[in-house]
Amino acid sequence: MQSRYSMNKKDKKPYIKWILIIGALLITASITVWLYLHDWDMERSLDALTGANTQQQPAEEQIADAQEEDVVVPEEKEEEVEEELPVTPEPEEEAVEEEVKDATVYPESIELPEEPTVVNGILLANKQNPLPSDYAPGVNPEAQSAFEAMRAEALKSNIDLTAFSTFRDFARQKQLYEGYVAKDGREKADRYSARPGFSEHQTGLAFDIGESGAEQHWAAASFGDTEAGKWVAENAHRFGFILRYPEGKEQLTGYMHESWHFRYVGKEAAKEIYDEDITLEEYLEQE
Repeated sequence: MQSRYSMNKKDKKPYIKWILIIGALLITASITVWLYLHDWDMERSLDALTGANTQQQPAEEQIADAQEEDVVVPEEKEEEVEEELPVTPEPEEEAVEEEVKDATVYPESIELPEEPTVVNGILLANKQNPLPSDYAPGVNPEAQSAFEAMRAEALKSNIDLTAFSTFRDFARQKQLYEGYVAKDGREKADRYSARPGFSEHQTGLAFDIGESGAEQHWAAASFGDTEAGKWVAENAHRFGFILRYPEGKEQLTGYMHESWHFRYVGKEAAKEIYDEDITLEEYLEQE
């Protein structure tokens, strides 16, 4: 007969065995979890068990350290200023304006030449083309002969023409011009009287024409309205003369209209100028 102690001892053996097995399993599981929590690093696990490196930085200090290590302060850069380039306007079509020469104006700086200006055989004297101060040919014989022929023809119509002013030298023109300036001022005088060295009368080819016995119309615009004035205007070209300063052509000739001032240029040129109703300047530009 077994003793009660023996029976209890026998009955306890299975229980002890299972307790040991379960305990071993719990220990193994604990070790596994511990290693997992420390990234399977045995050294870190042992340090954690022994209490080493238990002092950890507070979270705020870790953030501050991280900021000191990772944050890079960029250098201040000057703001880029775009260079202001000149604005180039788009090309526009330039208005083409015909250049109009104003022959009424004397050039600011002009000296009297040593020789007169001759264009295609025609002597030219105006505000842009002066004469030498010593140029004094007297009345041109060919022009004088042409005037006499014209006068004879006009007499057939009971018109007695006279040339009351022809050649004037430099000194005489100077005297006349200065008298006109004293009377009317330079600006006004320049419209109807040439400065010395610029007068057509100095060429010996200009004739101021009027009617004998009708002196009130000499050197007057009214001459153009007389029978004598109309006859000369319509027939002068047949004898080689042109009306030198036509009405409305002041900007081209340089002087106001003078119904009495005629210039000898020869029959061929006179006819073309008369037929085309142009000035001497326009005629010479065509040549």
